[in-house]
Amino acid sequence: QVQPVESGGGLVQAGGSLRLSCAASGRTFSGYGMGWFRQAPGKEREFVAAISSSGIARYYADSVKGRFTISADNAKNTVYLQMNGLKPEDTAVYYCATRSTYDPGTASRVRGDYGYWGQGTQVTVSS
Repeated sequence: QVQPVESGGGLVQAGGSLRLSCAASGRTFSGYGMGWFRQAPGKEREFVAAISSSGIARYYADSVKGRFTISADNAKNTVYLQMNGLKPEDTAVYYCATRSTYDPGTASRVRGDYGYWGQGTQVTVSS
């Protein structure tokens, strides 16, 4: 079993940047797609970005495309989310998740495809 652990959240002004990290304890991420989701107060948890284990497939929500970049370092068993041009509407708890099924070549936007979730890290963007 794998346990993702997020770090890197914080408070930043609009237009600023943050980099979130997600490290794995337990089994390796290798072979399993990874994703970032976020949940703002009173809202559903929503997809942000996903990457396949191979790194070839990457998907982004329309709301973050061009501003956020997902990447992975398999040697460090860590996934990153670089967030630039942050906006107040990006304020949320950000969750890292790993897929349940071994599939190195694909990524997924679907929340139900992810079986292991981190505890989340708070990102707050002030205007």
